[in-house]
Amino acid sequence: MVLLDTNVVSYFFRRDSRAAAYESALLGQARGIAFVTLAELYKWPLERGWGERRRLELETYLASHVVMPSDDQLARCWAQLVTEQAKAGRALSVPDSWIAATALRHQVPLATHNRRHFEHIPGLHLISFAPDA
Repeated sequence: MVLLDTNVVSYFFRRDSRAAAYESALLGQARGIAFVTLAELYKWPLERGWGERRRLELETYLASHVVMPSDDQLARCWAQLVTEQAKAGRALSVPDSWIAATALRHQVPLATHNRRHFEHIPGLHLISFAPDA
C-alpha cells in the first residue's frame, strides 16, 4: 500500500505528465488515500461547476483507491504530529497534517509531489519525484 497525496491523485486523474514519474513506484501497490484527500477531490466539481458526466468520472476514479479509515489512533497520531511540528516552528496545513498522520498511523509510504511539505516529519517515508527546490 502507498498513500497518495492529493496532488499525485490529481495527476493521474487529469492525465498530467507528472503522473508518469510515479507509475513505476506504484506498480503492484494498492493506492490509498486519506479521508481528507477524498473530501478535497469531492470539492472540485462543486467549485468548478462540473457536469454530471465529469463528476461521475471522478467518483469512478476515486473508487479505485482505498480510503484509509480514521480511528482513535489516527486522531492521536495527528494531535501528536501537529503539536510536535508546531513546537519545532513548522506549521502544517490542515490537509497535509491529516495526510501525513494517515501515512504514519498506517505505516505506509506517502507519494507526494510536494516533498517540502513533508520532508521534515520524522518517521515519514516519502516517495517523491518532485524536482529539488
